[in-house]
Amino acid sequence: METEGLTFPEAIQKLAGEAGVELPQWSPEDEAREEKRKSLYEIVEAACVFFEEQLRAQGGKAAREYLVSRGIDDATIGQFRLGYSPDTNTALLGHLKAKNISLDDMVAAGLVRPADDGRAPRDFFYNRLMFPISDGRGRVIAFGARALEADAKPKYINTGETVLFSKGQLLYNFAIARPAVLKSGTIIVAEGYMDVIALVRAGFEGAVAPLGTALTEDQLEMLWRVAPEPILSFDGDDAGLRAAQRGARLALSRLKPGQSLRFAFLPPGEDPDSFIRAQGPGGMKKVLDEALPLAQVLWRVETEGKDFSTPERRAGLEKTLREIVTQITDGKIADYYRREFDQKVFDTFKRRAPRQDWKSRNGRDQTPRRGGTFNGPFRQGPIENVSPAVRNSLLARSGRSGVVKLKEMELAVLLLQHPEMAVKHGEILATLPFSDPSLDRLRHETLNLAASGFRLETGRLEDHLVRSGMSDLVQRLRARRASGDIGPAHDMTDVGDAEDVEARWLRAATQLREMAELDPERKRAVERFNSEATEESWSDAHRLLVPPHHD
Repeated sequence: METEGLTFPEAIQKLAGEAGVELPQWSPEDEAREEKRKSLYEIVEAACVFFEEQLRAQGGKAAREYLVSRGIDDATIGQFRLGYSPDTNTALLGHLKAKNISLDDMVAAGLVRPADDGRAPRDFFYNRLMFPISDGRGRVIAFGARALEADAKPKYINTGETVLFSKGQLLYNFAIARPAVLKSGTIIVAEGYMDVIALVRAGFEGAVAPLGTALTEDQLEMLWRVAPEPILSFDGDDAGLRAAQRGARLALSRLKPGQSLRFAFLPPGEDPDSFIRAQGPGGMKKVLDEALPLAQVLWRVETEGKDFSTPERRAGLEKTLREIVTQITDGKIADYYRREFDQKVFDTFKRRAPRQDWKSRNGRDQTPRRGGTFNGPFRQGPIENVSPAVRNSLLARSGRSGVVKLKEMELAVLLLQHPEMAVKHGEILATLPFSDPSLDRLRHETLNLAASGFRLETGRLEDHLVRSGMSDLVQRLRARRASGDIGPAHDMTDVGDAEDVEARWLRAATQLREMAELDPERKRAVERFNSEATEESWSDAHRLLVPPHHD
């Protein structure tokens, strides 16, 4: 199940077949039902071979010309077993009848429509380019079909629901993509058959697609069985954003630690097929590498192109974001999303400096004149009536985020130098709200090593991190430790008193958690400094937000 992404029944059947072990006998009814399914597999496979032959025949010329126009060569046609259903509604029916296949079985396989409304039985597909759809074991069980006539409606159709096929429970190309996904850890979800083929031809072998519908719960679980963060690829227009919203909302209640989605948006009017033909594999790789995390897409969906110029609209946005968080069933993940959205609201609406009539307590006009400005991300606006110490402070230069990042770095440096903290205080380390992804990965790697019984020593931990592709982070932490700019220099050296190290680490962990969880008093201090920029407001914010030695 883990190495090949199979379900439990699929894994049992495969292993039993390979080992020559007979599974427990079913009832006569079970046996009859399974024999019926085996017969249907054979019928659908016979239809697939027929469609392949028709594509190569004279009648398939138009379909072949269409494929050439889309850059599809013979090797790709063979790889995906593409075919053609002839421009007559009895070609397949006659072919299967000649093989002594009953009409009832043709209908049960979804290949032929039964007689109705005075019309004789007829083929389900005709004059269409055929895309075989396989189950998890690679057996063809259904077809997707694209019309070749420009005005045909609908452009795409699938086999109807059968005992073999339910379109909401399968993904196109999943069986073929699965080995590549398990090797790379990345699976890409495109919108259509041609997009998948284009991605595979460009080297992105782990590409799949839903079967003409929005992503379903079953399909999402299939994706998560083989990759922790599937990438959903959409057009960059409004329709793509709406499709991303549906996928994002579907995932919310099913999120687990380490299990989420990412979203890759192409330029408006482009799909993976057209984009790869225009920009090549390198262009597509760049888009995939820049895939957005789920939280950022949810924020974008609720804010992009919308007017929040009034307090009521901003309050409405906060209400919507709270409702989104309530859909997340995992408490820890919900807490992180709540913090993320609170920070985005704060950054977007509350860090501005719109006030023009700055009044002091004694009523005198203290509107800032031309002079110095805050250049850091904490607030933007002119200042004059504060001292150089305030203007040059970490809080003014880098804002709360800068203070938080410095505290995270202090914890990481201490952890690298004294990794035994992961053994003694693993529960505390596991819940620290690291915002830097590289430091978060350091935390996970260290905890995993501690849980595995690995002897945690600085040199051995650093060697492991380097082998895991984290050499840049190790060098950055070493440089920070040597520079002493995270705190007093003597605290960054190899101290011998274990109690001093432990006390500092625990103090830093407490401070980081307090920074991440702004209580009402801290929020008021931040907002006051943001709007007033006075010595008094700076002193209050500095006292509540900035730990000793960090300014």
